[in-house]
Amino acid sequence: MKISGVDIRPGNIIEYEKGIWKVAKIQHTQPGKGGAYMQVEMKNLQDGRKTNVRFRSADTVEKVRLDTQDYQFLYEDGDMLVFMDTTNYEQINLPNDLLGDARAFLQDGMQVMLELWEEKPISVQLPQQIEAEITEADAVVKGQTASSSYKPAVLDNGVRIMVPPHIESGTRIIVDVYEQTYVGKA
Repeated sequence: MKISGVDIRPGNIIEYEKGIWKVAKIQHTQPGKGGAYMQVEMKNLQDGRKTNVRFRSADTVEKVRLDTQDYQFLYEDGDMLVFMDTTNYEQINLPNDLLGDARAFLQDGMQVMLELWEEKPISVQLPQQIEAEITEADAVVKGQTASSSYKPAVLDNGVRIMVPPHIESGTRIIVDVYEQTYVGKA
């Protein structure tokens, strides 16, 4: 399926230069002069190379269709993660770095979607949003406007995110896994 260069999102698997690439990060840029473009950081799923590519809105890329299968995360074994197929209970070991930045959000027993390309697992999709607890939140600075001010906070998995001023330590919140942003109270 062809998609426009500006429609690329983190977690997408695309075909680029005869390889299969997973999009890690994107940044939409609109320079003062010239057209807008999407700066895309990608990782090759076959050999592990990383690259940064600029895609303009006129550029199109092939979004790869992958077979998906439901798995459950069981435990971590060194630098490998152990997952179980929910249909036949077979276990599979996958490298830690297959998840990228989303690794910190993986929880015991979590249901995940394993993406297979030519019967080989190449990607793990976590749920888009998870529930987490704030373990540390900075105090509110007096005089800040309530509408657009956010303060730093640390989640129970060690990830730092920005939250609204009314969120205190111990509060359970919903977090977007791939954007690593606050969504709402749990």
